Amino acid sequence: MLVQRGKGAHEGEGSRVLYTRLPQDIAERKILLLDPILATGNSIIAAIAKLVEFGVRMERIVFICLIAAPEGIRNLFSVYPTITIVTTEVDEGLDARGQVIPGIGNFGDRYFGTDQLDADDLGCDGPQVARNDSVVSMH
Repeated sequence: MLVQRGKGAHEGEGSRVLYTRLPQDIAERKILLLDPILATGNSIIAAIAKLVEFGVRMERIVFICLIAAPEGIRNLFSVYPTITIVTTEVDEGLDARGQVIPGIGNFGDRYFGTDQLDADDLGCDGPQVARNDSVVSMH
């Protein structure tokens, strides 16, 4: 599945699914939905909506990310209150551009080596599971 982030995603502009190729029995499978960063939540909401359109039940979906912003968690739970979120870190929030702070910068830039940020300490506390408005640490 390929999801394009909305240009003004931090201002409520939605994301859209550009490409989907799923197995015919997708509705019967357990789904691990992966995205490195949960910022506004709009891209994940679009991806989950597509899975639901294909008949996947919410209890079969687990969303996994490295870093999450509280705003994204709240946004995701406002649309899908029963979704399970697994993350390593819940950061402070979003900046004016809708990026997680302190965060790790643009994940795509870091992954492809196109940024100049120092990654000595990401400050992760270990895995956490969010269920609606609570976060449970799994140390």
